[in-house]
Amino acid sequence: MEKLRSALLLAGLILGMTATAHAELPDNYRVILQTENFPPFSMSPDNKKFARSHNIQGIGADTVHEMFKRAGIAYSMTLRSPWSRIYGETLKSPDHGLFAMVRTAENRSLFKWVGPLAHYDNVLLSASGRGLKLASLEQAAAYKVGAYRHGALNAYLKSQGLNADGTPSEQDNLQRLLKGDIDLWATAEPSWRYYAQQLGVGGLETALIFHTSEIFLALNNNTPDEVVERLQSALNEIIGEGYSGCSKTPEFCYLIRNRKIPTDA
Repeated sequence: MEKLRSALLLAGLILGMTATAHAELPDNYRVILQTENFPPFSMSPDNKKFARSHNIQGIGADTVHEMFKRAGIAYSMTLRSPWSRIYGETLKSPDHGLFAMVRTAENRSLFKWVGPLAHYDNVLLSASGRGLKLASLEQAAAYKVGAYRHGALNAYLKSQGLNADGTPSEQDNLQRLLKGDIDLWATAEPSWRYYAQQLGVGGLETALIFHTSEIFLALNNNTPDEVVERLQSALNEIIGEGYSGCSKTPEFCYLIRNRKIPTDA
């Protein structure tokens, strides 16, 4: 009887601790998530500039939906542009989150992070028939390079001493490449394939594959730590299951194949 009483007391303490931990969040607590068109990680039907909730498709969006479901945290999700607007809102507004963002030395302290959601390779592309093949990123300094102005890749190129010509959209860069206004287009693999397909463009050539980037969910710095911990724990479960998060798009499973549970904050 004494053992039963002790076991019941221990179970009650555990349940009490769990209830207390979850009680830290108000009943009406909700995270406001935003993203932009970044195929195949997040995208709207027909590449429209606005979408909500489960109309937002992509391997990154699928992972985020599942992560919040497992963590038991309410949220809303909106896809919109420009990136500068949703980045600024996430930076200054409590309980806001933004994905898919690359974590860098410059932005690391500005947000709380959950990830990695996926990864991708950065590439330099040339127009058909140019035959450009580079052995290193340094060699690109001899050419005119275009990049998405607000993207982490543009910042990375600058950190490597390469002054890319930034534009407001990846579609603009593709058009400039075809016209010969730039020699190389710095972009993400396989995102560029979507833009090329939209414009019916084929034959682009990979001049260089460089620098693998990981993408994360970035949360406003005032987000409660409990939210971050529950979301990361849910993502760790997903990562541990291997291919969960790409069941709808098995052709992109390679973008999450090497995800690893983070060992540091």
